[in-house]
Amino acid sequence: MAVAMSGGVDSSVACLLLKRQGYDVIGLTMKLLPNPPSQDVVRAPCCTLEMAQDAMRICHSLGIPHYTIDLVEEFDESVILPFVREYFLARTPNPCLQCNRAMKFGHLLRKARELGCDYIATGHYARVRHRTDSESRALLMRGVDRTKDQSYALYQLTQDELEHSLFPLGDLTKEEVRRLARESGLRTADKPESQEICFVTGSYREFLSGRGLEAEPGDIVDTSGKVLGRHAGLPFYTVGQRKGLGVAGGEPLYVVDLDRARNAVVVGKRSEAYSMGCVVEGLNVIADNRLRDPVRGICMVRYRGKEVGATMEPLSYRQEEPDSAVIRFDTPEFAVTPGQSAVLYQDDLVYGGGVIAKRLGKK
Repeated sequence: MAVAMSGGVDSSVACLLLKRQGYDVIGLTMKLLPNPPSQDVVRAPCCTLEMAQDAMRICHSLGIPHYTIDLVEEFDESVILPFVREYFLARTPNPCLQCNRAMKFGHLLRKARELGCDYIATGHYARVRHRTDSESRALLMRGVDRTKDQSYALYQLTQDELEHSLFPLGDLTKEEVRRLARESGLRTADKPESQEICFVTGSYREFLSGRGLEAEPGDIVDTSGKVLGRHAGLPFYTVGQRKGLGVAGGEPLYVVDLDRARNAVVVGKRSEAYSMGCVVEGLNVIADNRLRDPVRGICMVRYRGKEVGATMEPLSYRQEEPDSAVIRFDTPEFAVTPGQSAVLYQDDLVYGGGVIAKRLGKK
């Protein structure tokens, strides 16, 4: 059993619990950023030398081996480059979801298997139900602590990845995790939460420019097409944005759309930034082998975002390509953002989801 060790309290307690349950455990820490870091990345709380050292100390205190796995090149290719590419396409990505899929349950799981481990465990607040005689699929479930539930960030996991994953904290609250850490004398018991993104320093503009993304200025227009001003480049704006637009109207203006074809930032009233649904690509259906008929559930269009009743319907099916789908909301949702993910739940079950390709209007 390999535990992905970040050096924080969650992975520390995950390791502690599995050790107590009698598993033969090793700790694995990913080295994701160069040392010294290049000019366009910075070591954030989840990637510092201090965090790696804490992970090593926790493992040693529990009497288990610890290894640091160099995945710098893989992280650049699998997370940073797609992040830049999405901004080039005028979309707003969530790199943490890509890191979970490609790094923790991709490259790190592969390394764990090379070391003879059958499972990878993490400190995510989520639950997995493995296949049984009566259940033909591995299922992903919300964590018991809804305030910390991280199942949204795991919706892209495949059946093979879920079948070889464990989430020891899924039945615990954050306070229970910290209490266990304190009672066990773990040095990470009171460590603060790490920030979500680990490789951007300064402004996104500087980071993207450092990665060779040349943004082209263009017009800021309202929803009728009237030019209101100029923008600095589509990558520097996101749907729902209000501040920093540099244009004035009779009432507050919000980014409604990023029109790549016209190289235009489209702004409008807040009411115009609502959508009745979205089209998602790269659909991953966990609860079934694919989406064939409309399915009802509760949808979230951003991490720990508002929940809205919705129907997911198949849009296209190609044998050798990921499916796409349309999700229709029961009530309008604000700032549905291409590049983010829409995930459909049925009670505690993560039914599936995909990356938002475009928003649907209110009509």
